[in-house]
Amino acid sequence: MTLGVLAGGRASRLGGLDKAWLHCCGQPQVLRLVRRFSACCGQVSISANRNPERYVTHGLKALPDRHPDLGPIGGLDALAAGCTTPWLFTLPVDALECDSRLLDALAMAGGQGACAQDDDGLQPLFALYRLPELRVAVANAIATGQHSVRGLHEAMDLPIVRIAGERFGNLNTPEALVAAGCEPGGASDA
Repeated sequence: MTLGVLAGGRASRLGGLDKAWLHCCGQPQVLRLVRRFSACCGQVSISANRNPERYVTHGLKALPDRHPDLGPIGGLDALAAGCTTPWLFTLPVDALECDSRLLDALAMAGGQGACAQDDDGLQPLFALYRLPELRVAVANAIATGQHSVRGLHEAMDLPIVRIAGERFGNLNTPEALVAAGCEPGGASDA
């Protein structure tokens, strides 16, 4: 299985800060996620359009979008194209509160994969995909101009798994950064 971290956004609501390299709990957010899930995912790929040298420094594989400006669909396309395992588990880089129990719950949904819903609602970027189906669905979405991840999931008939009592969190506003104790990372990330 491959962990695919979606880190290709522009962070326009955060003044362009690269969310992957925000320091949360004393380490870059992307490294927090990789370390948290490395035991259950044999490979890691990052969908990233900025700062590729930072990923290489940490031994990570950064994949730029092949179709820029499509949002998360572009990131899913890049991850699916670069994935060499039968399964892809995706998370947004600004996921604050999730652990391997999420992957276990998604895997229990059956053999076709699933996406998550927490107490805040549907969280379409927290998902588990079978790779062949994902590649076909993403190619169709791009070809038809349907760039919604929710629409992609509907086309794939992907089940939704409710994770009760959880809020995965995100870093979309300056207030969320302050509340999470995150700050811009330096050039020498831990």
